[in-house]
Amino acid sequence: MAAVKKVPMRKCLGCMQSKPKRELIRIVKNAKTGEIQLDTTGKVSGRGAYFCPNEDCLKKTLIKEKLEKALNTQISEQDLVRIREEYDKIEGQ
Repeated sequence: MAAVKKVPMRKCLGCMQSKPKRELIRIVKNAKTGEIQLDTTGKVSGRGAYFCPNEDCLKKTLIKEKLEKALNTQISEQDLVRIREEYDKIEGQ
């Protein structure tokens, strides 16, 4: 009998539903640089927060206090704008 592979689950910061990790987009505080960025590969080391790839969940995730708590760091308005721009580029493809 073949072993069943466990699917990693993560909670969306927007809708608070648990979903498979691969279905979500990750925002990460890079462990080395401290930079806040979108992690499209899922491989950037650092503390991450996840959200569903839709507009409603993105808006709820980008509430400054919520994201700061999830990433355990201070986030500037510039970081929030940059994350939004990175997301728009991904969705535009």
